[in-house]
Amino acid sequence: MALAVEPSSKMGLNGYVGFDTITQQIEKKLLKRGFQFNVMVVGQSGLGKSTLVNTIFAAHLIDSKARTDVSEPPRQTTEIQNASHIIEENGVHLKLNIVDTPGYGDQVNNENCWEPIIKYIKDQHSAYLRKELTAMRDRYIQDTRIHCCLFFISPTGHALKPIDIAVLKKLSEVVNVVPVIAKSDSLTMEERLSFKQRIKEELAFHNIRMYPYESEEDDEQEQALNESIRDLIPFAIVGSERNVVIDGKAVRGRRNRWGVINVENENHCEFVHLRNFLTRTHLQDLIETTAQIHYEAFRSKQLLALKESSQSAASGPTPASPASPTPKIGY
Repeated sequence: MALAVEPSSKMGLNGYVGFDTITQQIEKKLLKRGFQFNVMVVGQSGLGKSTLVNTIFAAHLIDSKARTDVSEPPRQTTEIQNASHIIEENGVHLKLNIVDTPGYGDQVNNENCWEPIIKYIKDQHSAYLRKELTAMRDRYIQDTRIHCCLFFISPTGHALKPIDIAVLKKLSEVVNVVPVIAKSDSLTMEERLSFKQRIKEELAFHNIRMYPYESEEDDEQEQALNESIRDLIPFAIVGSERNVVIDGKAVRGRRNRWGVINVENENHCEFVHLRNFLTRTHLQDLIETTAQIHYEAFRSKQLLALKESSQSAASGPTPASPASPTPKIGY
């Protein structure tokens, strides 16, 4: 017989209790432990991936992996390279892990060039699940799961390449993808708007979901913010680590024969919107979405496979269906 549960009612207090300080207690513990953020950059060489990451976080964190010498042999496969840093701002420590993918899309035959990237993302889910299932697991499991993938689109002004569509489909299934139009200063404003609209239409046609996702849990303010972000995607960006002087003031930008492009001027590019989106409004949501959507889908799939395997082993093999080997954790 089930017990009846009375609905909880909101009650006023006759005096100050103090449980409203729980947010301060949580903040103190989190600040002591620090935060982890893992970002991956995917795109062809020469699109400014390293420069953009360095511009976003206002520090020289990674060097360019592009070929700088004619004698340097071209990469034959997509490589995975990590760079980890601890950066601090106003007492907040961020453990930033940057995953670069040099060699992607640089070959004459780019068939399956995305496989090392997808495998790396899935391997991080596998490693986290193995640590979760360990009997004597760590109190705080080191999180190497990719929270955000910045996908760099070449500023052709025409349409997405077939390889871009194929890779975006694969990536969007396992990670939060944020597409950006690299070096957008090579396009006129009219070309940029037309290119952005064409990319949006292609993403919708191929049913490719970009981050941020729609959620019924979001309140009106969050829904409005996410809608404004979706209107901007893909972000048309320009990156620069150099300072140029405009009206006696040093700003980050690029100088060419026609003038100066101020990276932080919203009339010149959408870098400020991208930076605010990644660091000031959606950093925590990127981390939570990775855990609650992408990792949870992987975890459920793996645990169901383990359950089915154990049930098959318990029932024993039949002459018509020999016993299957126990699956390993992983894709």
